Amino acid sequence: MDWEHFTPWASLAGGVAIGIAASMLVLLNGRIAGASGIIGGLLRPVRGDIAWRVMFIAGLFVAPTFYQLVKQAPVPTIDATHAVVALAGLLVGVGTRYGSGCTSGHGVCGLARLSPRSLVATLAFMIAGFATVFVVRHLIR
Repeated sequence: MDWEHFTPWASLAGGVAIGIAASMLVLLNGRIAGASGIIGGLLRPVRGDIAWRVMFIAGLFVAPTFYQLVKQAPVPTIDATHAVVALAGLLVGVGTRYGSGCTSGHGVCGLARLSPRSLVATLAFMIAGFATVFVVRHLIR
């Protein structure tokens, strides 16, 4: 185990914060906190349904900025070419369309609502992720 990067308390706090935010969005606004659906709603805007979506997306950029005021942000490393990253993004986008949502919508909100469709989707996400890591780390390299 990588004990240097084992952060159970920070991870727990982040999970609680995500849970509270998702709960507040559904209880106060009647909306599911699925990032792909929120962004997708901006691509086909409906009058009166834009402001909260823009604020949600803005929060994804503002929160890390505030975090950097308190603590040094980790430097991400990506061991892939730009083409591979672009292809991965495209595949994720296609997958969220076929799956009628993303990991945040199904995994966080859908499972909390005991949605059978979200359980199947989340299992599919996880199995595909495990298989991808296995193939990339053990079969390709």
